[in-house]
Amino acid sequence: MKNFSIEIKWALRFTLLTLAWAIGEKFIGLHDEHINNYGMCSFLFVFPAVLFFFQAINEKKKYVYNNSMTFRQGFVCGVILSFIISLLNPLAQLVIYKSITPHFFDTIIAYKVKNGYLSIENAKVYFNLKTYMIESTFIGLSKGIITGAIVSVFIRNKK
Repeated sequence: MKNFSIEIKWALRFTLLTLAWAIGEKFIGLHDEHINNYGMCSFLFVFPAVLFFFQAINEKKKYVYNNSMTFRQGFVCGVILSFIISLLNPLAQLVIYKSITPHFFDTIIAYKVKNGYLSIENAKVYFNLKTYMIESTFIGLSKGIITGAIVSVFIRNKK
């Protein structure tokens, strides 16, 4: 476990960031009166996410690899970090949609149906806790691996 202590620490921090982001979205109204802007504003999460990955991999480089890291070492760190985040993600989703914003699914279903984006049946299939938990876990894992690879290209300094 000591070998993965940096990844565990940053995965916990990332999970807290996810919760804080959801609180911020709710606070500015993206989960109700401004739900029409939810998708676009949620995309902005990519910036703090990349920053967190950069800091995590850079810390691994500094304290484990003595400031000399290959792409592969950074990539492995990113994969492990992504995997741990993905394990924590269902819990984060549960907290977000049961405690922080329990009305979110009803609101987004009503918005999508009212504006003709989806039928009520399709909206209910897509917008629910189970679907969000599964989707965000696997999408997060894949995006995390890609982010880890990209960050590793910039952090590496050893062939």
